[in-house]
Amino acid sequence: MASPKKIGTPWPEFNDGLFYHDVVRPSDTGLTLIEFYSNKYKSSAPLQGWLQRIKNDQITVDEGVVTDPNTLLRVGSKLVYHRLPWKEPDAPHTIEVLYEDDDIIALNKPSGLQVLPGGLFQQRTVLTQLQWETNNRSTSEVHQKPQPVPVHRLGRGTSGILLCAKTKLARANLASYFADGTSRLGEKRDTNQELGKIAKIYRALVSGIIDNDTVTINQPIGIVKYPGVAKGLYVASQSGKPALSVVDILERNVKENSTLVQVKIQSGRPHQIRIHLSFIRHPLLGDPLYTVGGQPKCLDFDFVDESFAKDGGYPRPAKAVPGDCGYSLHAHKLFLSHPITNEFVVYLQLIEINAPLPSILQTHEETKETRQLL
Repeated sequence: MASPKKIGTPWPEFNDGLFYHDVVRPSDTGLTLIEFYSNKYKSSAPLQGWLQRIKNDQITVDEGVVTDPNTLLRVGSKLVYHRLPWKEPDAPHTIEVLYEDDDIIALNKPSGLQVLPGGLFQQRTVLTQLQWETNNRSTSEVHQKPQPVPVHRLGRGTSGILLCAKTKLARANLASYFADGTSRLGEKRDTNQELGKIAKIYRALVSGIIDNDTVTINQPIGIVKYPGVAKGLYVASQSGKPALSVVDILERNVKENSTLVQVKIQSGRPHQIRIHLSFIRHPLLGDPLYTVGGQPKCLDFDFVDESFAKDGGYPRPAKAVPGDCGYSLHAHKLFLSHPITNEFVVYLQLIEINAPLPSILQTHEETKETRQLL
């Protein structure tokens, strides 16, 4: 059997830093440089942090470095903040290719690798590896094949199938597939039947013993203020958006007080499986963030840390955040109507993509079969 194709370039020790561009608008009339940044980007750094960045020659106004925080800004001026290069936390760089054709590519994302840039991870992401893979091809091939982009997200600690589009049309059609699944949530339907043109099946290991063989969870998911998460934390909330997960029990381990489950989701709310399973009092084993009820373990939402790190930004939160790993969740199977070829046929032909299971998420029978193959 041929070895699966893999992509991945080792990460450099430091990233390239970032440049953030702004233009002073009429609504900013009368603001000083420090007022502009400390008000507009208060989630990036506290006041003292922005003062440090200004005095460290990291901000230019109309291409000239400005170190006086009380400089009055003029409408139309162009501002640039240079976030200096930093060493990002460790992350895997090798990614297995599960399926590929001219329109889509499905990757087996390893746990610990972020999908898109955010927070401390601006370079060490799946998107960066896709960009580097494209740039490594010959010039002629680059023009023929646009750079693939992910069409959905997986949590940094989640492993498994990540679907990416190679063309604008494929990306648009796949986006409509995911949107269609969410829009169907209000319909009364058999949750065991196929849901639209795409279906995702996950494996997870949860704490405690789930009694029922099948559990359907319809708990809405909303956002609350949370330290260290600029846009807020997703939690179980009656005022949130609808979400549906169907959980099937695969094995119960009474000795370890854990349950191996399969989860099929129709919607794709952020951290949906982690929130839903914790909502029914069975959080993922090892989840550092979510606890019983679909809420975070830390509830001091109003706490604000005004200290700042070496680069002027906020220090790494002392409390758990969504990107922290430690749990076992794997996007195992994907059933997909091809976004291009199936647009022209009467009967849908589903593509089935499988990502090999980590040993901790295998049933006893699957573990035996794996050992026999070795």
